[in-house]
Amino acid sequence: MNKWLRFIIVYALFAAAALIINFHRDTAIPMNRPFSDFPKQVQSWQMTSRAEFSANVLNVLKATDYLYRQYNDAAGKTVSLYIGYHNGGKDSGGIHSPKHCLPGSGWYEASSRRGVLDIPGGTINLVRAVYQKGDSKELFIYWFQVRDRSISDEYSLKMAEIVNSVLYRRRDESFIRVSVPVDTDVDRAVARGEQFIRDFEPSIREFLPR
Repeated sequence: MNKWLRFIIVYALFAAAALIINFHRDTAIPMNRPFSDFPKQVQSWQMTSRAEFSANVLNVLKATDYLYRQYNDAAGKTVSLYIGYHNGGKDSGGIHSPKHCLPGSGWYEASSRRGVLDIPGGTINLVRAVYQKGDSKELFIYWFQVRDRSISDEYSLKMAEIVNSVLYRRRDESFIRVSVPVDTDVDRAVARGEQFIRDFEPSIREFLPR
């Protein structure tokens, strides 16, 4: 196929997608349940604190509903959970990538790798990243959830947004992040964070629409 013809076809497809997105309205998709109902205890994990963001932070995040809590296991080890849900309506903003937000808060990336986590009944595509601020190190395990699909990179997230908007008139999506302090052993922090996700995934699934 002539390269100019390929260019015209690709350009026409992108133009058509842009027109569809701009001239139709996506439907705001409600959550199955509000995060205020999220369990305070799951197996051996017990909630120890929760935070509410300021109006300025919420204006930046533009999440429809969010949850930010700390849980301790039976040994007193802490894991933090953040979930931001964006319903895709006109007042809902898009997800802010941690690759931009964390450095803006003073953290720098020490390591990062995409991978898969096996959970009962399936898998989750996610990112395992270690960030450092001064002498503190933190493990962040995160992924984007679009309906029944877990996504670990921003490009695939944008493509999923476009496809769902064009085919289903919905752009609802969630960002799930688990953070674990790293004392000396990163592998132990990873194991703790992954066990937390396996224990909490059924609860998370109850709240998010598919």
